[in-house]
Amino acid sequence: MSDPDISVIVPVYNAAQYLGEAIDSIAAQHYRAREIVVVDDGSTDGSAAVAKRYAPLVRYCWQPNLGVGAARNRGVELAKGNLLAFLDADDCWVEDKLQLQTAVLADDPTLDMVFGHVRQLRHGPEWDRGVAEKACDASALLPGSLPGTMLVRRETVFRVGLFRTDCRVGEFVDWYTRAIDLGCRAKVLRQLLLWRRIHDSNLGIRERNSRHHYARVLKTALDRRRSARERA
Repeated sequence: MSDPDISVIVPVYNAAQYLGEAIDSIAAQHYRAREIVVVDDGSTDGSAAVAKRYAPLVRYCWQPNLGVGAARNRGVELAKGNLLAFLDADDCWVEDKLQLQTAVLADDPTLDMVFGHVRQLRHGPEWDRGVAEKACDASALLPGSLPGTMLVRRETVFRVGLFRTDCRVGEFVDWYTRAIDLGCRAKVLRQLLLWRRIHDSNLGIRERNSRHHYARVLKTALDRRRSARERA
């Protein structure tokens, strides 16, 4: 893979208090991204003002509140890079995330995507990432097939298809199961790549019908696999 360039897509909805740190963690990468695309999914707080402070580093796009799947899709449509990365507005990357992942994709052209490990931390009024880093040990690491740990080839995203927009949560689970069913190859690195905040505003916590949405996603995957077996 020659001259990989990376577009980072950041969907945001009412995350003004976190967005700046997320963007800073992208800007601090040892391997610099070509662009950062922030898609504002109809925020009513100060998210727009935060994103615009980072111009021209950040390309800012606003849309009505259509959900995180639609926001990611809009970012994919706007992105110019041949590799795509996603970061939720309330999470942060470690500084060598993109460097580690681009090297892996360059070494193995048959890989479609690379993931890594994540640490989930409870966010409170005294949350400090520097203190949290010292307090956590390796046992806190979790393998994460999450959008925030993924670096994926652009052509893979379009081969699999865009994210579902008819469910408020679970759209990435749906996308990933479709990718695996199509035979896409993924690798999970052992290194920590993502700090994921757990707080009361997380979509999975805020969305009352999250179990229903996840159940729909899983049923779709099971039905698709059952149909494939019947056709075989």
